[in-house]
Amino acid sequence: MKLARLIAGGTGKANPRPANKENATLPQQKPLGSPWYAPDRHQDRRPFLLARNRIFSTIREWFAARDFLEVDVPALAVSPGNEAHLHAFATEIINPDGSRERLYLHTSPEFACKKLLAAGETRIFSMGHVFRNRERTPTHAPEFTMLEWYRAQEDYRLIIEDTLALVRLAGTVTGHSVWHWRDRACEIHAEAEWLTVAEAFKRHAGVDLLATLNPGGRPDREALARMSPVHFADGESWSDIFSRILVEKVEPHLGNGRITVLYEYPACEAALARVCSHDRRVAERFELYASGVELANGFGELIDPVEQRRRFEDEMEIKWRVHGERYPIDEELLAALAIMPPASGVALGLDRVVMLATGATRIEQVQWAPVG
Repeated sequence: MKLARLIAGGTGKANPRPANKENATLPQQKPLGSPWYAPDRHQDRRPFLLARNRIFSTIREWFAARDFLEVDVPALAVSPGNEAHLHAFATEIINPDGSRERLYLHTSPEFACKKLLAAGETRIFSMGHVFRNRERTPTHAPEFTMLEWYRAQEDYRLIIEDTLALVRLAGTVTGHSVWHWRDRACEIHAEAEWLTVAEAFKRHAGVDLLATLNPGGRPDREALARMSPVHFADGESWSDIFSRILVEKVEPHLGNGRITVLYEYPACEAALARVCSHDRRVAERFELYASGVELANGFGELIDPVEQRRRFEDEMEIKWRVHGERYPIDEELLAALAIMPPASGVALGLDRVVMLATGATRIEQVQWAPVG
């Protein structure tokens, strides 16, 4: 889902996975002991920040030309998202009578955007700050800018084409068509590689992933364990082993030389996506990679409130077992799904896009006022 597996400094929608290290061949920032507001360090960062502004302005023009409406959604939410490995910031609202209620800083504008689709909007985008706890690496920040957009009554492959166009647009704005990260390079204007998750696992890990899923999509942990080329602990689930193989064996090969569109995720790894009509084992979920960095996470959206509740509850059981906490379910969202039209949507981590498009080496370099 958009909320999960978007590891963005964020890429939009998330399940935290290890991030890449800085590319040693790129210009290095000032020592981390120097505050971001030190004049000399700010001058080093300023070209990246001005490029950021140009990219953001051009993106808004791109959406306006296609009759999208920009929406401004609140950062406070009843639920920050119901994904097992997504961590939020909690706060409290104090009512006039002194009573208190727990709220969260949103990890994505997804829930609010889906309510707007239910209300009758058809093409919308949100470009604003979101918040993820337990995330701080060269490509992660606890607060970052996410671009998320939706098309009602339109196929999710069109959303994929949107994503490719916007990533390439950022390179056009900066004049950089070859993006570097670590020891990898990606020609963003080259024809993209389209690869299903099953194809990627077979090619890069020697794993027949679909053979570990029953016809209804239920995973067989022991079948995947027998095939796994990576080490895992006895208590780890099918999902844990899947993630290890993806990170260790598959992701190093994605976005090298050209952009990779990784699509048709196992349905059990796509809690907010609808299953594919041709195979219920997989879902309409995709991620986009450049130079080994995940930039976007999108879906053909699930609009069945009963099934969505079941998936949320399953995710929260995992979260309780692994992390000892759970987040509430947004009942308004489930009510909205009952009247929401079919739609597709995606989250794009803009800070990461700006990093790669400008040659920055840490996410803080492309944020005007980084946290901490």
